[in-house]
Amino acid sequence: MGPSATVSIDAPVDAAVEHLDWASLAAQLDSEGHALLPGWLGAEAARGLARRFAASATARVPLAALGLGRGEALGVDGPLPAPLAAWRAALYRPLAGIANRWNETLGLDGRYPAALDGRRLDPRRAGPVRWSCCLSRLGAGDELLLHPGPVGDAAFPLRLVVLLSQPGQDFEGGDFVMTEQRPRMQSRPLVLPLRLGDAAIIVTDQRPFQGGRGHYRVRMRHAIGRVRRGERLGLALDFPAAP
Repeated sequence: MGPSATVSIDAPVDAAVEHLDWASLAAQLDSEGHALLPGWLGAEAARGLARRFAASATARVPLAALGLGRGEALGVDGPLPAPLAAWRAALYRPLAGIANRWNETLGLDGRYPAALDGRRLDPRRAGPVRWSCCLSRLGAGDELLLHPGPVGDAAFPLRLVVLLSQPGQDFEGGDFVMTEQRPRMQSRPLVLPLRLGDAAIIVTDQRPFQGGRGHYRVRMRHAIGRVRRGERLGLALDFPAAP
């Protein structure tokens, strides 16, 4: 199977995740700091997940209060609505292997268990947003400023993001943007061409990069450009830090 597969919000996800082309995805993450999963959700499933998450949200916080721009972040303080907990458990297994390889390359001591084993994210984790999964709601004139995900050597270096609105139909603008900062070099901008239901695995803070004199740390940041019209809904799902 190619680098992506369509999953259902009401069916087991393990088989679909297992059959992803993880060699290709790992190579994309190594070289670019992101890996696209086009068509992760069908259109109706994506809209249904947005409605389900919004209905389950226990808190709504203006992005301005977090110093992250304009718009709104919705979070769930209790158990995640289906299928997000299942996505996290299934994706964690292959992603933990990538994260452990990176930590070894960078000389970091932290190692991630091979499976979640029912562990939950610490709600006091480092980062501007306290939830392990949140929905961003951006209307006309709103934007999400450049920022890292959870930071620190123990933080899990990868995050899943999913677009739950259709560019050109539900909203205009609102591009998902990443920047890469290598030592003694100008920042490199990257624009992810997400459509409704597309997902991406992104680096939240740092990753190793092979240079002429060995590996060094590359810093990554991400943002959502200003929405010019309509409403953009996007989901971000994080993984547990190293013990």
